[in-house]
Amino acid sequence: MNTERLTVAQAIVKFLAAQYSERDGRQKRLIPGVWAIFGHGNVSGLGQALEEYGDAVGLPTYRPQNEQAMVHAAAAYAKHTGRTSTFACTASIGPGSLNMITAAAGATVNRLPVLLFPSDYFAGRLPDPVLQQLEHPVEHDASVNDAFRVVSRFFTRLTRPAQLLSALPEAMRVLTDPAETGAVTLCLPEDVQTEAYDWPMEFFVPRVWRIRRPPPEPEMVAEVANLVRQAKRPLIISGGGTLYSEAYRELAVFAERFGIPVAESQGGKGALPWNHPMNVGAVGANGGTAANRLAREADLVLAVGTRLGDFVTASKTAFQNPQVRFVGLNVLAFDAGKMKGVSLVADARRGLEALTAALEGFPGTPVPYREEVARLKQEWDTLVSQYRTPRPEKKEMAQAEVIGLANEVFGGKATVICAAGSLPGDLLKLWRPEDPQAYHLEYGFSCMGYEIPAALGVKLADPPREVVVFIGDGSYLMLNSEIVTAVAEGLEFTVLLVDNRAFGSIRGLQMSLGSPSFNNELRKRNAETERTDGPPVEVDFAAHARAMGASVWSPRNYSELGKALEEARRARGVRVIVVPVSLDDRLPSFEGWWDVPVAEVSGQSGVRKARQEYEAYLKKQRRYF
Repeated sequence: MNTERLTVAQAIVKFLAAQYSERDGRQKRLIPGVWAIFGHGNVSGLGQALEEYGDAVGLPTYRPQNEQAMVHAAAAYAKHTGRTSTFACTASIGPGSLNMITAAAGATVNRLPVLLFPSDYFAGRLPDPVLQQLEHPVEHDASVNDAFRVVSRFFTRLTRPAQLLSALPEAMRVLTDPAETGAVTLCLPEDVQTEAYDWPMEFFVPRVWRIRRPPPEPEMVAEVANLVRQAKRPLIISGGGTLYSEAYRELAVFAERFGIPVAESQGGKGALPWNHPMNVGAVGANGGTAANRLAREADLVLAVGTRLGDFVTASKTAFQNPQVRFVGLNVLAFDAGKMKGVSLVADARRGLEALTAALEGFPGTPVPYREEVARLKQEWDTLVSQYRTPRPEKKEMAQAEVIGLANEVFGGKATVICAAGSLPGDLLKLWRPEDPQAYHLEYGFSCMGYEIPAALGVKLADPPREVVVFIGDGSYLMLNSEIVTAVAEGLEFTVLLVDNRAFGSIRGLQMSLGSPSFNNELRKRNAETERTDGPPVEVDFAAHARAMGASVWSPRNYSELGKALEEARRARGVRVIVVPVSLDDRLPSFEGWWDVPVAEVSGQSGVRKARQEYEAYLKKQRRYF
C-alpha cells in the first residue's frame, strides 16, 4: 500500500482540500477554507499544517477576532450556499475552543453544517494539567470540550492518529446529510495534532459527497393529496427547508395552481417574492394580519421545511379551527411529525413536485377563499407601506421607517442580515425581498452578535452581492470586532447600527408584562437608587467604527439618512451608518402572541393586570398529541 507520512494536522488539511459536495449535478468544494485563531493548543499542529500545506492544496486560512464569530461566519456561508459548502474552524485549548460553543449550538438549531476542530488536553497526559485545562477530581478524562456533545450532530475526540481514518469520512457524511447536518466537532489533543502516521494515499483521493434529495413515499403523497382536496381553507407555511432545497419554483407552481396562500417563517421568508399574489406574509407571534387571520381559520396547514417553533405557531394559539390538520413536509422526520402532523418525509422540492402531480385535475380552493386571500394580502401590503413610509414631522426616527427607507435604496435583491432584538420581527413584516437569498436571518437561536460575522460569510460565498446588516446597539456592543476582519480581507458591506440606547426588544417585552423599565436601558448606575437608572451612557459608535477602519455616517433625520444610504451604497469597504431611533415608537403585534409567563403574584398593579391578560391567552393555546 502506498503511504505518505504526515502529522495528523497535515493529514486533515490534505483530506479537507480533496472533499467536494454535489447536488443536482453541481459540484463545489465542501470545505473551501479554514477560520483559525491560534494558541498553544493548535499553533504547532493545525497552524503549522495550514502554513505549510494550505496554499499548496487551495485551503486558505482566515484570521478572525473572536472564536464565536468565526463559527457564525461559517454558518452564514453554509446558509447562503444552500448547505452545499461550509468552513472549518479551529481554536486553541480551553476558552478559545469553548468560545465556539454558542455559535455551534446556533448552527445545529438552524440545521447548518459547520466543521469544528477544538483543541484539547494532551492525550499522553504527561503535562497534566496543561495551561487552560479544566481538571475534574473524579473524571480524569473530562474536558471542557465535552460541552460540545449536546450541541453537535457528530462528536469525537481523537486520541490516536489512526482514528482519523474513520472519523473524517463520518464527519463529511453528516455535514452533507440534509436531515442530520449541524455542528460537527472533532476534538484534537494538542500532542495528537503533531504526531506522524503513515497515511494510505487513497485517503487523500478527491471524493464527492452527493447531497441527497429523498423522495416521499407514494402512499403518504396520496394521503396528503386527499387532505388537500378536502380542505376548504388550506394554508402553506414556508420554512428554511424551502430555501435550503431551492424549491422556489415548485412552491410557486403549487400555490398558484391550487390557490393556496403561503405564509412565511423567519427561515422561509423570500422563497416567494413579497409581491407574489399568494404570498400573505409572516405568520405567528411576529406575523401580520393577513397570515394570522388565515391561520386562525385554516383547516389544513402544510408546513414545508419548518420546525414550527413557538414564534411561527404563536405559542400554539395561531390555529383556532377545531378541525385543523397539519402536514409536515420535511427532510427530517423529527420535524415532520410536529403538531400531530401527517409526516411527509422528503426533500421539499421532491415533495412539492410529487404533490403537484398527485393533484392533477384538482381545481384548487374555492373562489370565495381566493378572493378573501387577495383582499387580506392587499390590506396587509397597504398597511406595511404605511409603516415603512418616513414621517419627517416626527421628533425621532422610527425603526420601521428606517427599514423601509433602506429597503427602497438598496432594493429587493440585496441580502439583509439580522439576528436578534426587535429588528428581526420588524424586518420579517416590513422588508420586501425579491430574491430567495435576499433575506438572511438567524432566528432559530436568535444569537446576538451573529450579524457582522454573518456578513463575512455571505460576502465570501457571494462576493458580488450587496449586503446590508441591521444591528441594534446592544448586539453591536457584544461582537463588533469582525469589522476589523472585514477590513483586513477587503470585504464590502453596509451596517445600519440602529441605536435606541437599550436592549429595546426586551425592554418593550418587560414593560408589556407590567413591569417598569429595569436594567435594559444603557444608563449609568444611580448613586441614590443603586440601580442602572442614571443618565444615559453616551457611546460614540461612529468614532468606534471609524477606529476599526470603516467609513461612517451619522444622520440625524430622514433626509440625512437617505443621503447616507445612497453614499454608502456607492462607497467601498465596510460602511457603518449610525442611526438614532426612538425607543418607544414600536410596531403593534398584528394579532400575534408569544408565551412569556407573567409573575403569578405581585404587588405591582401592572403585573397583576398583565397576568390576567396572560391567563386569557393561555385558554387559547391548543395541545397536539
